[in-house]
Amino acid sequence: MQERQWITDRRSELDTLAEQLTKQLREVQVERDELAIAERVLNRLAEQVQADAEAVVPAAAQVAGRAVLLIPHRSDAADEAALPGDYRRILAIVREADGPVQVRAVGERLGLNASVRGKLEPLRAKMTKLADRGWLHKRSDGRFTARR
Repeated sequence: MQERQWITDRRSELDTLAEQLTKQLREVQVERDELAIAERVLNRLAEQVQADAEAVVPAAAQVAGRAVLLIPHRSDAADEAALPGDYRRILAIVREADGPVQVRAVGERLGLNASVRGKLEPLRAKMTKLADRGWLHKRSDGRFTARR
């Protein structure tokens, strides 16, 4: 009779242990699933940070067989030192102005022949590119101001 009681008691102990282990296994599986999700998110963030870091430095690209400098977005660059020299000069001229400036005025300060419209178009394109990238603000009247 004693053996039966021992078997019953032992079975009860093992059932309790099995319940505890099953509960623990479920908790481990849930945590492993959460870690897998966290790892995927971390990998995506690392890829995004790497892509953003590569975009900060103006890189040379080939367009129609010519080397062209890529202008970074203002939010991506640490400061205006990331801009090529001619873009930094344009930005400085606009910042020095008392108010909104026309492309013609910037061209004159750069020593361009402002009386010939075709001479100002490349400058207008550069200033528009600076505005598109957040370095300048292009007003509806076509004049530019520096972003603060």
